[in-house]
Amino acid sequence: MERRSFVKHAGLAGILAAGSAPAFAQAQPEIKWRCASSFPKSLDTLFGTSEMITKRVAALTDGKFQIQMYAAGEIVPAFGVVDAVQNATIQACHTAPYYFFGKDPTFAFSCAIPFGLTSRQQNAWMYHGGGLQLMRDFFKGYNIYNFPAGNCGVQMGGWFRKEIKTVADLKGLKMRIGGTGGLVMQKLGVVPQQIPAGDIYPSLEKGTIDAAEWIGPYDDERLGLYKIAKNYYYPGWWEGGTEFDMFVNMKAFDELPKTYQAAFESACAEGNIDMQAKYDALNPPALRRLLANGVQLRPFSNEILATCYKTTTEVYDEIASKNANFAKVYGPWKEFRASQNEWFAVAENRYDGFMIAAQRAARTAAKK
Repeated sequence: MERRSFVKHAGLAGILAAGSAPAFAQAQPEIKWRCASSFPKSLDTLFGTSEMITKRVAALTDGKFQIQMYAAGEIVPAFGVVDAVQNATIQACHTAPYYFFGKDPTFAFSCAIPFGLTSRQQNAWMYHGGGLQLMRDFFKGYNIYNFPAGNCGVQMGGWFRKEIKTVADLKGLKMRIGGTGGLVMQKLGVVPQQIPAGDIYPSLEKGTIDAAEWIGPYDDERLGLYKIAKNYYYPGWWEGGTEFDMFVNMKAFDELPKTYQAAFESACAEGNIDMQAKYDALNPPALRRLLANGVQLRPFSNEILATCYKTTTEVYDEIASKNANFAKVYGPWKEFRASQNEWFAVAENRYDGFMIAAQRAARTAAKK
């Protein structure tokens, strides 16, 4: 009798729950946002990630929360997105935060800085190392919430018309380079220029610049940079794991229903994972295609890397001595980096080193 009563009431509860779902969905408001990207539609990894995020938000809210994506320049210039979000001209943007280091170098901690964290280390710092809270405190001054929404991993060192064998070869070079990496390069005699993705190829073609870095093989191939400069250097020491963010106007986000806020944050986290996975899958075949097209793959020398590392530390110390925002983040960030590098040296580095050597040995043996 008790069992039948339980089943009866349980069945009724299930019916009521099922019947209430549409009513709950109907009670949620219809909200439409505009989101501007700093990237063109042709870069399907970068612009594609923002589209994936907006589609995911719509799916998670039963189509009630719609975010219209716009490519760079459609409604806001590539480097004008922060001002547009801050001033509520648009509700959100998808960008590389270090583009705005001219406003404050602290922006770059939410993206990448020279000899910084790898993508995994960056995620660890943001999600579990206190980084997200530090950056949220900073971005309050710009009326912005930041959400990690993509990472490309270690970038390539870029395309050069001539070989770069020594530090002296950098002097006088006009180079497209974004973020704080340009500050380091400038100290070594480079003339850094921040140029949007869509303008890199024509700038290189016309000789306005002598070298350019973007991201890695897949995107670089799509931009066609290999057609002009054949020397492809690695690694991009200025970007060990570049984070891309969704910036959201604070008032607009605070006015969202809690379920919409959760949907947006979850979609950004999914985009953060998906972008890295996509680049890791697409870069190897792209690199093989580039090499088949006559690209010369070249490593930066140890001399260049050591000099750049020393110069980078000097730049950080200079900025921290003058900028309280930067100093507040730099201290704990530096401690976290040291801890991460100690751990990665134990497990990841040894494992990766062995696997690379083993694969090379196997290929050599197969050719004999």
